[in-house]
Amino acid sequence: MAADFSPEAVDVVVVGAGPAGMSAATRAARAGLKTVLIDEQDATGGQIYRAIGRANARRKEILGPDYVAGTAIADALAASGARHVTNASVWQVTRERSINYLKDGKVGSFKAQRVILASGALERPFPIQGWTLPGVLTAGAAQILLKSAGEVPAAPPVLAGCGPLLYLLGWQYVRAGVPIKALVDTTRHEDRWRAKRHMLSALRAWPFISKGLQLIRTLRDAGVPMFEAADDLRIESRKDADGLERAAALHVTTKGNAHRIEADVILLHQGVVPNTQFTQALRASHRWDEAQLCFTPKVDAWGELDVPGIFVAGDGAGIGGAQAAALQGMLAGLAVASQLGAVDTEKRDAEAAVHRRELASIMRIRPFLDSLYRPRDVNRIPRDDTIVCRCEEVTAGQVRKFVELGCVGPNQAKSFGRCGMGPCQGRMCGLTVTEVIADARHVSPAEVGYYRIRPPIKPLTLGELAGE
Repeated sequence: MAADFSPEAVDVVVVGAGPAGMSAATRAARAGLKTVLIDEQDATGGQIYRAIGRANARRKEILGPDYVAGTAIADALAASGARHVTNASVWQVTRERSINYLKDGKVGSFKAQRVILASGALERPFPIQGWTLPGVLTAGAAQILLKSAGEVPAAPPVLAGCGPLLYLLGWQYVRAGVPIKALVDTTRHEDRWRAKRHMLSALRAWPFISKGLQLIRTLRDAGVPMFEAADDLRIESRKDADGLERAAALHVTTKGNAHRIEADVILLHQGVVPNTQFTQALRASHRWDEAQLCFTPKVDAWGELDVPGIFVAGDGAGIGGAQAAALQGMLAGLAVASQLGAVDTEKRDAEAAVHRRELASIMRIRPFLDSLYRPRDVNRIPRDDTIVCRCEEVTAGQVRKFVELGCVGPNQAKSFGRCGMGPCQGRMCGLTVTEVIADARHVSPAEVGYYRIRPPIKPLTLGELAGE
């Protein structure tokens, strides 16, 4: 019997149930629009507020007030009347606003008048020697385990890299009673000096500075060894009882002194970048953001792409954090409601003005953070023997050889060595490959460009596609 592929018609589909997606769906539904929020997790929250609805008191205490703030956003969504489709992987969004997804092994489809993409951020790749070894995770992945299952490392971990999440995770581990072997920060004096240019604006966002200082104070009070201005990071391996290679130690150099820090668990992090898989697949216009060292989609003041009727809210349009994402979600939901005639222009502008003032206040801290935690070139553009494409095991040296043979961009790199053609579809290697090629060609990443993303955005089988 043939499967029925007739799409369900709705007013608005929001993809992603983090702070931006929940807020966007809430505002659209409150305006009386037939709204669907679709997400691959089994509950609302996204990455920031993951499992917020089922976190017990102890886990909320460990994760802190910023995590608990997600409860109000999730509660507002539950009361809004928006339909929430869980455990559904969206594998295609078309320019005609069809949303195709996979749920319980079966494909489904919505046809929407408007689409709001709230796909959030991805952790920036941190390609150093040994980063693919068992025992090496990203800090974000470790935090997901803590949020969703209360899981923490069995052995004292080393946290290495830069960015607020590194200190936040360390703070949460201290509160959870997890001993930390060391925190290794790659931030240098030059980074602090560069950030000072934005200090006046940052001081106007003092609550954020105060939170950061408290995280550091807690780690120091807990006696966590801290290494600053770290260079030459590489991970040493050892063979376990089964003869398999796994992480054994992190080697770093600080202030000219070499250190070997033994650890079975090493958590790497150097910031997050927008998840642009959907916007790239839509062929929307993008730009290279030199401040955040990543590609971002071009959007208007409401978050609308140059693909009519499709919006982006939250970190998918540029990194701003959870509070900013929630406000951007409200603005996108408000704009959609106005376009579809559910909210008049006067009411839209009056409500938006309040959100924009709060958003501007929150975003004052961003230039300071982007300057202070700017990942070092050597940690983004690795040496020749370092793997950049984990799926296909392609090294930076091989990518440079591709350039010598005439490769000018990531899409050609696929033909030369299958780079970016594995299960992750370039999520883990895309920015690295772009920057390695740009460095080898001595041009800007903007000139090199990004992978040409094609559906399916998430894997599915031919049987699933056929509806069997």
